[in-house]
Amino acid sequence: MTRLESVVCVIDDDEAARQSLEFLLKTADINVRTFESAKQFLQALPEIGSGCIITDVRMPEMSGIDLLRQVKRLNVGLPVIVITGHGDVALAVEAMKIGAIDFLEKPFDDGLLLTSVRTALRKDALAARHNAEVAEVQSRLASLSTRERQVLEGLVAGKANKVIAFDLGISPRTVEIYRANVMTKMAANSLSDVVRIAITAGILMRSGDS
Repeated sequence: MTRLESVVCVIDDDEAARQSLEFLLKTADINVRTFESAKQFLQALPEIGSGCIITDVRMPEMSGIDLLRQVKRLNVGLPVIVITGHGDVALAVEAMKIGAIDFLEKPFDDGLLLTSVRTALRKDALAARHNAEVAEVQSRLASLSTRERQVLEGLVAGKANKVIAFDLGISPRTVEIYRANVMTKMAANSLSDVVRIAITAGILMRSGDS
């Protein structure tokens, strides 16, 4: 999904509640879009690249809990803040178990809500940067030849050049050449850079892998 301008999506079937949240967020210079139902939000989801979701937990047709499940199923990744009424703590706890990052009880404190929203937006921005970094690393990995990838795996497993050479049935000098190629293609300045980049890509090496 292409990352577009960050926006807070407010979902509540209560028009007065939507307008109140919209005013509060706009006053704090935060981009906001409002939706009167979870289904309306899901229809607009392809247009939403980044930000967070604020949803009431009790809504007709599709509840906030059901929306959370759908967002998780779609692997949307937008942080979700749940707004609950009195007596809805059990639902709020369920929402947290499903993946909501926070819940606020009505009537909520404006300052607490803004703090929660800013935390959610920071979380989303960090996730976006991490995903971009992983995508870049995966692109570099794709440029490696099979033998270069095998040497990389040996390096990340902590093996010395001569051990990698023995495992692959090639000379230590040839390993050095492949290692230099790996460093160049992975844009790494040191072995520690190679290890860090591999960790970023989620490469889990075991000492026996080759």
